[in-house]
Amino acid sequence: MILDSFNLEGKVAIVTGCDTGLGQGMALGLAAAGCDIVGVNIVEPTETIEKMAETGRKFIDVRANLMKLDDIPSIVDRAVSELGKVDILVNNAGIIRRNDAIEFSEQDWDDVMNINIKSVFFMSQAVAKQFMSQGTGGKIINIASMLSFQGGIRVPSYTASKSGVMGVTRLMANEWAAHNINVNAIAPGYMATNNTAALRADEERNAAILERIPAGRWGLPSDLAGPCVFLASPASDYISGYTIAVDGGWLAR
Repeated sequence: MILDSFNLEGKVAIVTGCDTGLGQGMALGLAAAGCDIVGVNIVEPTETIEKMAETGRKFIDVRANLMKLDDIPSIVDRAVSELGKVDILVNNAGIIRRNDAIEFSEQDWDDVMNINIKSVFFMSQAVAKQFMSQGTGGKIINIASMLSFQGGIRVPSYTASKSGVMGVTRLMANEWAAHNINVNAIAPGYMATNNTAALRADEERNAAILERIPAGRWGLPSDLAGPCVFLASPASDYISGYTIAVDGGWLAR
């Protein structure tokens, strides 16, 4: 049956930044499809741990600061030592800093670039090496943004980093396809998460955003679960280097 190609029973996924929001939604979606999860967060993901317990899948709680690269080897080692292998990586951890481009600081530039693109590349590199040593291939899913396609305002380092995510997704896909590694990305639209709380609270901005979204609503973390499972599963084996927009039609306007 075609639905068997979406089955992730027995797979192991590393998901970064899954304490709340989009990462949590994707981690729960992967678990529902059969994955055990290695959750990588800078804080204890209390809510995610509780929700994961309801799925019956294993959840390995790993604390790491992806602003630096030091913790990356131990993340992969922990996954392999406790769950035996790695099949899927979801690079979701990220931050945003807002200020006018004319006033933007070097610190805000470096912080965002370090976690949003530098750690994405080196986390992918480490996991790809593990895939190659296992000889089984694997799936890497990077989280891009509407600002991978558009310029935005007041978020220069975020725009640069997320444009970089889409580009480096293609690069890694080109180089690693021969090893049966698929690298793709998901670009969420305007999602109801902690990052957008201020926008949703601003009546004028909220109305303007909703007017532009054909679906007429903000996205939810659960809206990413299906696309994530698809890109993590055999159903997407011939998709490589592509960025899927999950945006309620925002880019179509």
